[in-house]
Amino acid sequence: MMELTYDEEFALITIRRPSVLNALSFELIGQIGECITQAGRSNARALIITGEGEKAFCAGADIKELQSRNLAAQREGAELGQSVFALLDRLPIPSIALVNGFAFGGGCELALACTLRLALPNAKLGLPEVKLGLIPGYGGTQRLPRLIGVGRALEMVMTGRIVDAEEALSIGLVNRIVQAPGLAAAKAYAREFTGNGLRALQLAREAVQRALDVPLHEGLRVEADLSTLAYQTRDAAEGMQAFVEKRKASFRDE
Repeated sequence: MMELTYDEEFALITIRRPSVLNALSFELIGQIGECITQAGRSNARALIITGEGEKAFCAGADIKELQSRNLAAQREGAELGQSVFALLDRLPIPSIALVNGFAFGGGCELALACTLRLALPNAKLGLPEVKLGLIPGYGGTQRLPRLIGVGRALEMVMTGRIVDAEEALSIGLVNRIVQAPGLAAAKAYAREFTGNGLRALQLAREAVQRALDVPLHEGLRVEADLSTLAYQTRDAAEGMQAFVEKRKASFRDE
């Protein structure tokens, strides 16, 4: 159901359940977590996540699995999805969701958990749980407003409305629309930042992520701390020296 492969400097996770539009079973969620952990231990410089086929990135949870479960099991399921997707926050390399087709419910939440999101022209994204009498449970109510603002997020969550690639781009839900072949486009996009030192990328991500949870004055203190730390790396010394010498920096992730 899951495949983790390596292509040049990239790790690639592919969800392989095309017969059910790559829907998320609990077993599959566990496998995603294992793949994310393995990718973080590899020499990859970025992780790309996508779904098999042209119809769906991931059409959401496997609804049949969610029926007739007791309260404790439902809570465990939500916590499993949240904990696995949260692994992407702690991943030492940036992650990119390549949304090819449907990204509904848990699939949209998986994309939201990634550092960045790319959409093919046929992409459609949304959190339609309310239409089943439910609400998002894998982080959607928390990550979506942080990404597109409270008003737009409330509208999407409360109506269950699906947005196409163009609207997703216009509201900031995805970073870019790319053309097929999607994987080649995703790798080209990733190379815009993977040539930079991983330590600087990690510190930049941490500074931005921590800013979401604290007042501005505390966020500025975090930024000062992390930018000071960045100056202590060998990559920073190399980057500044390369600038002075008018040459391309050779980063070593140190």
